[in-house]
Order: sequence, then structure tokens, then C-alpha cells
Amino acid sequence: MIPKSYEKMHEDFPEFMQAYEAMGKASRESGPLSDREVALVKLAISITAGLEGGAHSHTRKALQAGCSGEDLRHVALLTAPTIGFPTMMRAKSWVEDVLDKQ
Repeated sequence: MIPKSYEKMHEDFPEFMQAYEAMGKASRESGPLSDREVALVKLAISITAGLEGGAHSHTRKALQAGCSGEDLRHVALLTAPTIGFPTMMRAKSWVEDVLDKQ
């Protein structure tokens, strides 16, 4: 499910979005991490940055990359020592939002 705001960016700024997506592709392909590993890292980044939409998106992408719900919950739990327990609980709820819809 692609958010409507993302689709609107494609409509309004197609060249910008092509460049943005090319940068994302280049960053994924620039190192040895597998698609699964990249998905887990991107989820962790979204969680620690406090990005609810990003966490939802990267949870969906991680599931598509073959990650399990247990994998994604583990990523959320791993953030607790760095971002604190209450913040981790908020982020875990973002992961659960997506998993509940599966």
C-alpha cells in the first residue's frame, strides 16, 4: 500500500521522485547487505528517528523481504536501551499496527 501523499509527490514532482528513488536504490546496492538485512536496518532507523509513517512503511517492506513478525518485534525491542522503554513501546505499536493488518 503506497501512501496517497507519496503518490501525489510522484504526480507533482516526477523528476525529483525519480532522483530520490534512484538514490535509495544506489544506497541499497552499494554494500553487501541482503534485502532482508537492509529492511531490518531501515526499520530500526525509522524507529529511532521517531518516524511513524516510516516505521509502518519499513515494516511492510521488511515483510515483503521475508522477515517475520518475530524479526520485526525483535528490532523494536533492540531499540529500548538506546531510545528508552516508553519510546520503544510506542515504536513497537507501529510495528504491531502493520502486523495486525496481515
